Amino acid sequence: MLTGVGLGPGDPELLTLKAVRMLQKADVVYIPGGLARRLVEPYCTPIELPFPMSHDEEMIRAQIIENSEKIATDARDKNVVFGIIGDPNIFSTFSRLTVILKERYPDITVGTVPGISSITALMSETGLPITGGFCVTDGSAIKSLIRMKVRKPHELAENLRKEGYSRFSLVERMYMDGMQVLTGDDLPEESSYFSLLYAERDI
Repeated sequence: MLTGVGLGPGDPELLTLKAVRMLQKADVVYIPGGLARRLVEPYCTPIELPFPMSHDEEMIRAQIIENSEKIATDARDKNVVFGIIGDPNIFSTFSRLTVILKERYPDITVGTVPGISSITALMSETGLPITGGFCVTDGSAIKSLIRMKVRKPHELAENLRKEGYSRFSLVERMYMDGMQVLTGDDLPEESSYFSLLYAERDI
């Protein structure tokens, strides 16, 4: 199994307890660069893989394919962790890696452990809390949104369809007792205050 583990924004004290435990228990730990090495070395001996910072997409893909071959060899029968700065699912190298892994090695189970992202860390460093809706982008078009405190998910999804959204996931009571993850069109009429709806559209 391969698990992408978020290492936070760069401060060693912002690693989560779960991230530390995953690093300590892993059979193999891969990292994409030197900053990650500084964070994980107190807990394991990592293997650094090259992930070039380039606009040459062909070269980047070739390197990721080469990296995925190395990782897949271990991940078939070992507990493998890929440590990544920030969060593995938000504008992350790990997301690109998993796309190729799923294409070429669909038998390998892939999971993630969230990390503190630069988005949440930014609010602490600036002292500017977010109290309304906001947008995060790397310059690309907006293709997804997250709604918090969703009490009527089915009704909300139907309204979002009018704006072109067609894929939905609802997480109710995330990381709490009674947590539920619902994906697809069969969303409930009502849900807990502690519910988030993810919606995605084609652009």
